[in-house]
Amino acid sequence: MRVHIRTTPLRGHRRIVGALSAALLCTAGVTALPAAARTPDTPVSTQVSTDTVRPTGTAGSPGATSAPRLPDGLAKTPPMGFNNWNSTHCRAEFNEDMVKGIADLFLAKGLKDAGYQYVNLDDCWALPERDANGKLVADPRRFPHGIKAVADYVHSKGLKFGIYTSAGTKTCNEAGFPGSLGHEVSDARQFADWGVDYLKYDNCNNQGVDAEYRYRAMRDALKATGRPIVYSICEWGENRPWEWASDVGHLWRTTGDISDSWSSMLGILKQNLPLAPHAGPGHWNDPDMLEVGNGGMTDTEYRSHFALWSMMSAPLLIGSDLRKATPETFEILSNKDLIALDQDALGKQATVLASEGGRWTVVKELANGDRAVALFNETGQPQRITTSAREVGLPQADGYRLRDLWQHRDFHTTGTVSATVPAHGTTVYRISVDRGWATYPPAVEAGTDGTPLVETGAPTGLRSTVGNLGGTTARDVRVALKAPNGWQLKATSPATARALPGGATLRTDWKITAPSQARPGAYELTLTAAYRAPGGQRITTTLPGSAHVVVPPPAGTAYAAELPWLTSANGWGPVERNTSVGESAAGDGRQLTIGGATFAKGLGTHAPSEVSFYTGGRCTAFRAQVGIDDESGDKGSAGFEVWADGRRLTESGTLTGKDAAESVAADVSGARTVRLVVTDGGDGVDHDHADWGDARFSC
Repeated sequence: MRVHIRTTPLRGHRRIVGALSAALLCTAGVTALPAAARTPDTPVSTQVSTDTVRPTGTAGSPGATSAPRLPDGLAKTPPMGFNNWNSTHCRAEFNEDMVKGIADLFLAKGLKDAGYQYVNLDDCWALPERDANGKLVADPRRFPHGIKAVADYVHSKGLKFGIYTSAGTKTCNEAGFPGSLGHEVSDARQFADWGVDYLKYDNCNNQGVDAEYRYRAMRDALKATGRPIVYSICEWGENRPWEWASDVGHLWRTTGDISDSWSSMLGILKQNLPLAPHAGPGHWNDPDMLEVGNGGMTDTEYRSHFALWSMMSAPLLIGSDLRKATPETFEILSNKDLIALDQDALGKQATVLASEGGRWTVVKELANGDRAVALFNETGQPQRITTSAREVGLPQADGYRLRDLWQHRDFHTTGTVSATVPAHGTTVYRISVDRGWATYPPAVEAGTDGTPLVETGAPTGLRSTVGNLGGTTARDVRVALKAPNGWQLKATSPATARALPGGATLRTDWKITAPSQARPGAYELTLTAAYRAPGGQRITTTLPGSAHVVVPPPAGTAYAAELPWLTSANGWGPVERNTSVGESAAGDGRQLTIGGATFAKGLGTHAPSEVSFYTGGRCTAFRAQVGIDDESGDKGSAGFEVWADGRRLTESGTLTGKDAAESVAADVSGARTVRLVVTDGGDGVDHDHADWGDARFSC
């Protein structure tokens, strides 16, 4: 869950762990930890004792004994359910009625049937103070009938119930709800008595106590209750729990908190993917809850989010308020083909086969010998991504069954696995050796050669391709391209074929013209390919795409902040015009300032970031003063790069908050597009407020 305690106004940091003073600890009646449990640099006055038996663990930890992997048989597949935090935070709508309503929707919308079990509470369910007996007390306004009554209601629906607290003296919310550090045995017993089936155990206000000690203490307290409780370690990956927690918890967070943005989801994906060797039945990497349906991403991006979490054998915990969810959200969350990958009995997390140029091929081995393949397009325009059955680990065969897990349809291929994937999209296939491969229709791939950049009134060319990946003939092939109303569209080469044998491709050239009144920006452009399979069925494949209406820059000096952008992506919040990034909202930054020098014009970004411009071959030079904004103090680091038509022209090297502004300049003569890129300096993205001061083109 999110941290609200801040010591700085800068966003983009890791979770800040609050610390209570020694005086507060004394007034709370907390005594010192045993000497064996103290970390070397933690003062005795801030140590905390536990009311638990001394935790067992690996050699060298406090009270170490031999402790095998959890033998309880829980979480043999990744947990699936709901957690309220991403949609409600600590707002008033988080209450008993909401929780019961979610349980009702699990049944009404088929989510229980799809595999979702847990209805979990996050922070803010309790009162800020324990009662006179040291017990946790539910907030009577939110939960007037108490926690056990809510758990009983959830159980009455054939579902399971989860709760939250922190491995510290307080939880993460600024209101300071009680954590379980020093109260493990009492709290675990209380959870068991309430009928809790799942505990999320956070990391705030931990007083510097060794993480392994704190999390083992609660593990042992939960075991002592005799109730089977799935144990979720929410330690944010700070102490590499994947290396020590497989005999402590059933899942462990590998990253900081997710937020409802493309950049957050992508960053967490890249952190979690390399940890595949550490996941398996009963012990899972947890890249945090799902944001699907919360509104900060497109449905295409949410499909990628859900598909990639399923490929990674991640816990699937719905984070949207299902009472307000759209049909598209339910369609994504209920995709049983993808859920089957997540819940596969082999329990192998997917691994990366390739990731060049933002084209990702991610492969997952399945219990029956099949392979799941996710073709993920990180970039902002359609890309063709291709691999083969042999490359993903299947034996040589004449043909393979190829199931599209978004279309829920079966095709065949002679070995090629390929798709033109929309921007930020993910195509997922399940591939198997199948002697009856020829009974399935041939897989036909449709695509275009990119996103056309269209100046109004000027015809622009585009090529579409339709390729037969199978071993049987596709007949009566027809290709259509749909543009917005008012656009002119014409095929200048054949758009039909009577027969398309296996391995053959139909290429069609098109001319598209945008009307003079079209405003700059992206417009939907949809390609449709239809064909008849050998069995007689008519099959249609649709590829969503776009054309981008562009305006050439004016002659003279053109400031980057005053030009329309083709695309923009930012590590936190939106890219800002003529101010720093500030916090996460648009327009909340300050004057651009680097090393004491201020700039009236420029771009405020946060690593990693990209902003692209259409220059149309009309500009000759780009220049800017770059560096870390002064609001980061002497922290932060970033690199600045200028790219033109896919070629890097210049780079600044790594600049830090201690550096003065540095000049970057590039010859962009003849370039149609220019991209301004900010990297994280190789040390993560904390404090990386990166400014392009006085950024301008000469045209």
